[in-house]
Amino acid sequence: MLTDNIKSEIKKVIVGKDEIIEKVLTAILAQGHILLEDVPGVGKTSLALAFSKALGLDCKRIQFTPDTMPSDVTGFSVFEKSNSDFVMTNLLVADEINRTSSKTQSALLEAMEEGKVTVDGTTHKLPSPFIVLATENPIGSAGTQLLPVSQLDRFMFKLSMGYPDIKSQVEILRDRHRSDPLDDVKAVCSANELVQTIDVVRQTFICDEVYEYIAELAEQTRHHESVQFGISPRSALAVSRAAKAYA
Repeated sequence: MLTDNIKSEIKKVIVGKDEIIEKVLTAILAQGHILLEDVPGVGKTSLALAFSKALGLDCKRIQFTPDTMPSDVTGFSVFEKSNSDFVMTNLLVADEINRTSSKTQSALLEAMEEGKVTVDGTTHKLPSPFIVLATENPIGSAGTQLLPVSQLDRFMFKLSMGYPDIKSQVEILRDRHRSDPLDDVKAVCSANELVQTIDVVRQTFICDEVYEYIAELAEQTRHHESVQFGISPRSALAVSRAAKAYA
């Protein structure tokens, strides 16, 4: 089965985090974006690179810093002068997204929601699939900017990988002693095959009782005293898409 093959390849790199792997794959099949919030060095970027290789996707990475400008995201740093065309990508790794300004963060809003980017008044359609896998470090606030609610609302999952257990740590130390497991990850899927699988997910049937349950969940968050901002209609749709993908 395709999804089993994908997860097997990712497990070559990410050890002892099967639940995280499954949730990231669920988000990808549901056309969602993922925010990984965790301390440095636990494998956030390795997870993204492993998925890009296993899925046969083109991957680009932006290392966000306080001086990163919106044009660095939408135009300047992704413009290839040799052929006067824009360099697009399927999987965008937005490293330490909270280390740049809100203005720069907002440059991703159109791309994440509508699958397109507008530069100098011209709109460019992004390739399908298009996934943003962003990371942020919750430790230390120096030089960081909180993600605005409008940005957070465009992520389907916010996940934390956490530290490995002792057994997994030993396995990591052993496997990385002489080589990089990323080199062993093989493409078991193509971008076209992934798009076809996403179409199957999109057409999955949901009965009215499940729709009503999702709507009730959304309604409860909007009135609960412990919840500052209830989930939006966009978020309720994300729950529906994630349920179909997981099923």
